[in-house]
Amino acid sequence: MTDFLGMMKQATQLKSKMDALQAELDQIEVDGTAGGGMVTVKLSAKGELRGVKLDDSLLVPGEKEILEDLLIAAHADARRKADALLQDKMQALTGGLPLPPGMKLF
Repeated sequence: MTDFLGMMKQATQLKSKMDALQAELDQIEVDGTAGGGMVTVKLSAKGELRGVKLDDSLLVPGEKEILEDLLIAAHADARRKADALLQDKMQALTGGLPLPPGMKLF
């Protein structure tokens, strides 16, 4: 019975740590860039879009598709950085214990 109680205590501690991590991820921001820094996208570590910066030289009539492609590339860059950060934080939280494939905690 003590093993079960110990597991329950660990689960409660993990839940508390997860709640703290959720709050921390809301505060962390990552930048993704494209076009040599001409487009910058800012995301929270949870993937929420926080800002977009465009170089004035991109605001040329008739070149809308280039800007659209750069926005997508910058967002993908920021998303990769956010995912890597989240993975590092989760490994630290779970002590490197691997989660089953497809299991998402956020």
